[in-house]
Amino acid sequence: MRKLSFLLGVGVGYFFGTRAGRQQFERIKSTSRAVWQDPRVQSSVQKVEDKVGQVARDQAAAVTDKVADAVKTRIHSSASSADDAPVRPSPSQPGI
Repeated sequence: MRKLSFLLGVGVGYFFGTRAGRQQFERIKSTSRAVWQDPRVQSSVQKVEDKVGQVARDQAAAVTDKVADAVKTRIHSSASSADDAPVRPSPSQPGI
């Protein structure tokens, strides 16, 4: 019985809420579209996009430099540790 009451309440709420809800949604949508198309808003949006683009370019260059340095360090440390390692004969080649 509880489940039936709940489903009935959901159905009635949906039925009565759809018209008013749709009208309110359309009002919100048209208002937000008008605000978004306002030249003052678009000017601000453009400034933010430019700033974000500049920061992204700056950070990309910094990250690229750090990655290059890390790779160089890794390569040099691997090469030097390989040079320092003693050469051991393998079991298949006795006497080397």
